[in-house]
Amino acid sequence: MSAPCCAGQLACCCGTAACSLCCKCCPKIKQSTSTRFMYALYFILVTIICCIMMSTTVANEMKTHIPFYKEMCKGIQAGEMCEKLVGYTAVYKVCFGMACFFFLFFLFTIRINSSKSCRAYIHNGFWLIKLILLAAMCSGAFFIPDQDTFLNAWRYVGAAGGFLFIAIQLILLIEFAHKWNKNWTAGANHQQLWTGLLALVTLILYSIAVGALVLMALFYTRSEGCTYNKVLIGVNGGLCLFVSLVAISPCVQNRQPHSGLLQSGVISCYVMYLTFSALSSKPPETILDESNQNITICVPEFSQGLHRDENLVTGLGTTILFGCILYSCLTSTTRASSEALRGIYAAPETEVARCCFCCVPDGDADAEEHTEKRGGQTVIYDEKKGTVYSYAYFHFVFFLASLYVMMTVTHWFHYESAQMEKFFTGSWSIFWVKMISCWFCVCLYLWTLIAPLCCPTREFSV
Repeated sequence: MSAPCCAGQLACCCGTAACSLCCKCCPKIKQSTSTRFMYALYFILVTIICCIMMSTTVANEMKTHIPFYKEMCKGIQAGEMCEKLVGYTAVYKVCFGMACFFFLFFLFTIRINSSKSCRAYIHNGFWLIKLILLAAMCSGAFFIPDQDTFLNAWRYVGAAGGFLFIAIQLILLIEFAHKWNKNWTAGANHQQLWTGLLALVTLILYSIAVGALVLMALFYTRSEGCTYNKVLIGVNGGLCLFVSLVAISPCVQNRQPHSGLLQSGVISCYVMYLTFSALSSKPPETILDESNQNITICVPEFSQGLHRDENLVTGLGTTILFGCILYSCLTSTTRASSEALRGIYAAPETEVARCCFCCVPDGDADAEEHTEKRGGQTVIYDEKKGTVYSYAYFHFVFFLASLYVMMTVTHWFHYESAQMEKFFTGSWSIFWVKMISCWFCVCLYLWTLIAPLCCPTREFSV
């Protein structure tokens, strides 16, 4: 490792310099991207620790392979077999520390508009000091007095924050659907190609939604039993049909010419995904067969074979789940997303149709001029003129994500029996959280359609 790169890493850990890799062949990285990546890295680190704390397999392996394990547990006052460091109570405490860390930075970075202020320098640098602060907060939660009262109160705070995180993601999903249709409709006014693309994508979305509905009806229902599954599949399929008809109804079209089937196709696909996820998370139903033996019904036969290798299913499923959470955090913390939550949208006349409409070109043309080479990856300082995203909103989303992770890992309200190895075996808490999210998504989208009709004197923009 070269001396300039070592000096750069030291400046990153203990100073205000942006973090970068020591490999020259790596592509250039923006300072704003580097900062968000580092906070995401902290989030991933704590999330992995929480998963380990909820895993009985890992706990047993540590007891077997770590020498002097019992003596070490007594030495750190974690109980005879480190029972204070495992289970849902430990996850609550660690996530409390992580949530406090991001909430503290949320308060600290409110109303920062310039990257040259002292608070902005702290936000973008001093990574080693912030890592020590995060570790201290997560560790300090284990010394909170009156643990029972704290855990009971924190559980409700976590549930509220988890639901708010879900609500923000649903709002941004609906905003994404409206923005997509609006962008491609603007292109259709000038080129017929966009009209064809719009029709093709809409057809594909509805084909996926209908196909998912048919497959769920085939694999998650049977002639006898499965009442829950039959009702929920029917209700959610009916809701998708209803919002599709409302979206193209004449009264909605008169007030919102941009409303169409593309948005309702996106919502229908997401509703079908949530329905499938909820049915997969539901505890299995059993009945007595002709031989008076319990058999599982209302689940696909091939899924029963998949669940035999619990470690594989848990590991793969957990990785995908938390990857999606991290992706949601990073994509929902852009300035466009934070403005969309406040009802601020781009002017229609500035709309330019693009296939990848989410990737708006960076207007800061001279960002390339402000670069720094430290013997490794080149860093572009893209915030010389001002911040490119809301620092406070970024930390607030990660604060809510910390609470959502805490509730998800501990199976929401079935925390006492929660284990990582049984993460995908199903519980009623997870089932109802997903179903309520599904219905809330439909209600939010329906409100964006009928709100201009209910409040004709108010101006709406989506």
